[in-house]
Amino acid sequence: MSFLRRLLGGGGEAGEPAGAGSRPGSDDADATDPVADEQARERELLLDEARRLDDDFIQRQMRYADRSWTPPAQGGSRRADDEDAADE
Repeated sequence: MSFLRRLLGGGGEAGEPAGAGSRPGSDDADATDPVADEQARERELLLDEARRLDDDFIQRQMRYADRSWTPPAQGGSRRADDEDAADE
């Protein structure tokens, strides 16, 4: 609920009108700024992703991912229990 209040600019207290707690001059504006929260979250996600990918083995796997080998397909579309393809 606090996320929606911050996003829509609702007041902090139940008796306050909407937007009363998020005036630009108030102290609550910095604590509940949705843009700053989103930017901090994005920075944290990018940092976590960089830490996860900072491994030689993972970088090697990503480098050669397009060269992965798959075995050739065996057989055809015809199956043993197909009745319509009796004698070809």
